[in-house]
Amino acid sequence: MSTKTDPYKDIRPYQDDEIPQALDRLINDNEFIDAILDYRFKSHATWFKALMTPMVKVYLKYKWAKFTSVEAIQIEVEKFLSKTLKTTTQGVNYSGLDKLDKETAYLFISNHRDIAMDPALVNYGLHHSQHQTVRIAIGDNLLKKPCATELMKLNKSFIVNRSAKGPREMMKALGQLSSYIKHSLDTGNSIWIAQKEGRAKDGNDFTDPAILKMFHVEGRKQKIAFADYMKELKIVPVAISYENDPCDIAKANELYQKASKGEYEKGEFEDIESIIQGIIGEKGRVQVNFGDVIDANFDTPEALAEEIDRQIHNLYELFPINLYAAGIEHESVTEEVKATMKAKLEQLPGDAHPYLIDSYANPVKNQS
Repeated sequence: MSTKTDPYKDIRPYQDDEIPQALDRLINDNEFIDAILDYRFKSHATWFKALMTPMVKVYLKYKWAKFTSVEAIQIEVEKFLSKTLKTTTQGVNYSGLDKLDKETAYLFISNHRDIAMDPALVNYGLHHSQHQTVRIAIGDNLLKKPCATELMKLNKSFIVNRSAKGPREMMKALGQLSSYIKHSLDTGNSIWIAQKEGRAKDGNDFTDPAILKMFHVEGRKQKIAFADYMKELKIVPVAISYENDPCDIAKANELYQKASKGEYEKGEFEDIESIIQGIIGEKGRVQVNFGDVIDANFDTPEALAEEIDRQIHNLYELFPINLYAAGIEHESVTEEVKATMKAKLEQLPGDAHPYLIDSYANPVKNQS
């Protein structure tokens, strides 16, 4: 299909008829197969992995033959997620979903703490409440490997082109993205997008007005005022709260390095490692709270960002570790909570301690 008849082909998720070819490309991607073998047979010799390569390909071809639709892949993802949440959390709770209409497409804007788990948790709650799952916005900075692009587009992810260079290319990318988001909502497909580019490593959940300006690029094209167009999008703020952030020490270290050295050199596979750690790491209790549809008039991106932040801050679930980090005495702050924080801090140099403490304390400060 040419991009003339399909203007979103290079950024949109795969459709049902594209699934078999995408899976075939994955099976024949040696880097992808090597990654599976390295993960599954970490302690085995290289010759053993080489021996296993054709067997893994045959196994995947057999196992994936049944995946002929997006829905079939989503069902498989849901099974994996269910198992993962059982072993890595002490329960996931949801609120606010009962206020949403199952037949309406929404633009969910959430705080961003974890690359893969944030949209996965939103989808999990929607699916179990009989709502349609979302299309997920993902930055192209996470798609440096072809197999990563395949995997994301198989699971209803669409690409945010952050690497566009030059004003003309950037405006073209923004226009395509803005148009695709509106097209998705108009055709009954909800969207998930983070409130700003990158995770809130310091625990400060604030919306970047530039994201809201991007939404309105298509509105400006249609000559619709900002406030009116934003109401058409049916924006719903979402607050995702993890009692324990599996990447907290890595985030604190990054912030410390940036502050002390003026820069932080990210490793080649650091984003992938963060994704894996976020999925398999212990998260404690998890709370996902859906806010109210924003249907009031907000004439500027800054005013709308304030309303999204107000809802996210108020919806954020404060756990005992948050209260302890913020210096609040409470009966829920047990010796176990204090010991947990102490164990985290011991893994960082002394000067990096404030960054870790702030990441848990800032949600408390933002709520008060």
